Amino acid sequence: MIKVYGYSRCSTCRKALAWLDAAHLDYEVIDITVNPPDHDLLERALNQLARRQLLFNTSGKSYRALGPEVVKSMTDKEALDALSSDGRLIKRPFVELDSGKVLVGFKPEDWSSCLLD
Repeated sequence: MIKVYGYSRCSTCRKALAWLDAAHLDYEVIDITVNPPDHDLLERALNQLARRQLLFNTSGKSYRALGPEVVKSMTDKEALDALSSDGRLIKRPFVELDSGKVLVGFKPEDWSSCLLD
């Protein structure tokens, strides 16, 4: 089962869910603002992405409230703690696949290569 951490008011999340529906893929939607990914899942994502900046929703209010300089000065542990405590900080949609792979954001070409091949 594909786990999609998203937010109902996020247009990118709605596009991603429409893409999954069109591809006839089963998924579970988890409200990222109520149940953000836990620290361990975010740490796995960081290891896959190799750049923690890719995990942050840099256009969101929570990120702007913290400020980019504060985020840059955080250790990886501090960044993961912040992300796991405030789902609005996380780039959406955040997707966990059965394989353990993580997708962040919605890029149809990336999703196609991971989910349809």
